[in-house]
Amino acid sequence: MTTTVDQGSATAQGEPNVLLKLWRNKETRSVIIQIVTMALLFAFFAYIINNAVLNLQALGKTFSFDFLQEPASYDINQTLIEYTSRSTHARAMLVGILNTALVAFCGVILATVLGFVLGVIRLSNNWLASRIVYVFIEFTRNVPVLLHILLIHGIMVHFLPLPKQAISVGDALFLSNRGVYAPRPEFLDGFGFTVAAFGIAVIAAVIFRRWARKVQEETGKIYPVFLICTGVIIGLPLIVFLISGSPLVWELPKMGRFNLQGGVMMLPEFLALWLALSFYTSAFIAEIVRSGIMAINKGQWEAAGALGIRRNRVLQLVIIPQALRVIIPPLASQYLNLTKNSSLAIAIGYMDIVATIGGITLMQTGKEMETMIIVLLIYLSFSLVISAFMNWYNKRIALVER
Repeated sequence: MTTTVDQGSATAQGEPNVLLKLWRNKETRSVIIQIVTMALLFAFFAYIINNAVLNLQALGKTFSFDFLQEPASYDINQTLIEYTSRSTHARAMLVGILNTALVAFCGVILATVLGFVLGVIRLSNNWLASRIVYVFIEFTRNVPVLLHILLIHGIMVHFLPLPKQAISVGDALFLSNRGVYAPRPEFLDGFGFTVAAFGIAVIAAVIFRRWARKVQEETGKIYPVFLICTGVIIGLPLIVFLISGSPLVWELPKMGRFNLQGGVMMLPEFLALWLALSFYTSAFIAEIVRSGIMAINKGQWEAAGALGIRRNRVLQLVIIPQALRVIIPPLASQYLNLTKNSSLAIAIGYMDIVATIGGITLMQTGKEMETMIIVLLIYLSFSLVISAFMNWYNKRIALVER
């Protein structure tokens, strides 16, 4: 009997139990830690949600999104789709999403163009131009973006004239403190042929560009790709447009009894937000572009110069393509910041997603949690889309190792 007990003790000491063996295994231990972490995380969220539901019940509220089908009963000063005060809160939310997307898209375009230009000028040998850009960048990026928005909005509202004394540019463009009025295009029957010609021209330009690049790599012969592509993209639709009878007219803005009427109106709130976000973000993009260009070895400049290539062509063909691999990742962060900073639009009354569903709808319905969840998910969706696109582009231009 004594001998059996001794053998069992030796076996227990020589072979640890199953749980201890799993814990001592590095891969298994990693999986166990992840499972426990996820369980704790879900438990935390379950506790938070349950606590929120109990508090809502104590306040006599329910958690539902039925309010989205109720009439909004408020006006929106800028709409890209049809909307009236009798439309639903869901429709108002869609208007807010489109307004946010519009200012984010326009801001990204202008900030990118302006940032690249400023970044290149910052490295210019022209001392005056470089210093002016330096002062602009340091001033812009060291002042909160909200102050930029308020400043530009204040200038537009208080310094531009009243509609009756609006600044006219060729009797087609009018600037007043109520906004900028521009001609509105009205498409007639047959304009679809021009659109189709434009699409064909773009496809032809892309094909020609790839063919020209292949020829250049194989033979060294360089075609004027930019000029040819520009000529095709502009020329082909223009020819089709003229042949089809010019099916396009412009509705010009005219002075009414109290205000300008007709045309396309851009509110001061939209212009102020667009310009402020673009200027602010372009200052950071300019520094990203400058650092990206400086990251390229000086020998690249010298080697290209030794081949007799002009400096601007070296920048275009040699430096910028390599610098993009350094520029793109931080550039994506600036795009995300610009989109998220658009939520400051509520300070000047621009009706974006925060002002519509997260502002007026929230105050009318008392659905704090539901409206905030919608706003959070919408901004999360914007950020994920931008990140996905920039990651795709970053992989596309990445250096392929063989």
